[in-house]
Amino acid sequence: MADEGDVLTNLDNQNAGANGVDNQPAAAIVTQYVKDLSVENPNAPEVYQWADQPKVDVQFNIGAEPKGEEISEIELKINISANAEKGPAYIIELSYCALVGIRNIPEDQAHAFLYAEAPRIIFPFARRVIADAVRDAGFPPLMIEPIDFNGLYIQQLQARRAQEGGVTTPTPTSDA
Repeated sequence: MADEGDVLTNLDNQNAGANGVDNQPAAAIVTQYVKDLSVENPNAPEVYQWADQPKVDVQFNIGAEPKGEEISEIELKINISANAEKGPAYIIELSYCALVGIRNIPEDQAHAFLYAEAPRIIFPFARRVIADAVRDAGFPPLMIEPIDFNGLYIQQLQARRAQEGGVTTPTPTSDA
């Protein structure tokens, strides 16, 4: 596995200008990994005899933390609880992360990459970890529906701007 320096060095070599200065924008997933995984099957083995299907609740959260000048850790937290009438069937908590290298990208675009594009890229891998964990707990694999991270990011930005008073709704005017 390549370490952070190798990836950024490769970016340097590819993006160096004629004067040897790196001035090209670059963003790359350096590596991705399971940071924390918890699987609970609190009512086994009785749960396998329950007739009703559990209701599945999926919650997720995205975080980003700088880990160096050009490296940030993206954390996609996914919490799943499957509850039946008789109690919880299973509970899965996953913290799936990626190290992202970003260089020469404007702050607003870097923010969008960290909170929308990078989670979109790593989501299929987190989804597979969840499916395997649910299957290994003795249930049919759970295939989480795809998430529109870019759409959610735009909604969050619009909501934040509206809350801060940055978005105004046009009002009709008259020249009377």
